[in-house]
Amino acid sequence: MASEQSSTSSPLLVLHKVAEILNCFSVADPEPILQQIIRRTGLPSSTCQRLVQNMVREGFLDREGDRYRIGIGMVRWAAPGTLGLDLVKLVKPVLQQLRDETGETACLYVRDGAFRTVVAVAETRHVVMRPFMVGMVMPLHAGAPGKIFLAYDPDAWNSLSEPELSPFTSATPVTLDVLRVQAEEARKQGFFAAFGERNEDVGSVAAPVFDHAGRLAGVLGLGFPTQRVTPADAPRLGPIVARAAAAACNALAYQSTEG
Repeated sequence: MASEQSSTSSPLLVLHKVAEILNCFSVADPEPILQQIIRRTGLPSSTCQRLVQNMVREGFLDREGDRYRIGIGMVRWAAPGTLGLDLVKLVKPVLQQLRDETGETACLYVRDGAFRTVVAVAETRHVVMRPFMVGMVMPLHAGAPGKIFLAYDPDAWNSLSEPELSPFTSATPVTLDVLRVQAEEARKQGFFAAFGERNEDVGSVAAPVFDHAGRLAGVLGLGFPTQRVTPADAPRLGPIVARAAAAACNALAYQSTEG
């Protein structure tokens, strides 16, 4: 009985030590050196060093110079765990943070044919606002979010027909050639800003959200009245929305292949 208890407790002790090492990594300090890991875990130096080396070998950790970080292998293994989680649940905190940072309404959109649908909203606290509600359906060709779908989802183009590109305002693009130019601009910038395309007094800034497989999962966007936010604000807001979209990508375990 004693030998059986010993054989089961030893692996558990090792797993506990591995967990202690993994707990040394955080968003605030993602790349500690070995001495920091030893100090934080309280493990004997030789034991900690041996475990860290084995964790690098197995993909739990990556090493660059004298610094360590969570390994790509760990990220890859964790990705399937996000598949059962709802997209809205994962991205909602990012929407709220984007709303708090900018003061404007933040929305998450998904595409259905030639239309985009709001599936999550963090509403502005400003008194002057344009209402955005879950379930609102808007056309792809008018507004910034649609340009992001066209930039990163090839199937989106199949849903568009030039004769059906109805003008809502004088700023609405109504030809595929104009939309292609806008989609290319969105790809180059990583975001897109539009003003008065669907409603004359409404503007939007949007950026893409990719899932763990690198597919476009949705579009993150800000919506606002143009009396408060003008085209002059786009160079400031665009990168903020792009950073928020990148945070949403991280929540979905997306791993960029660039760089």
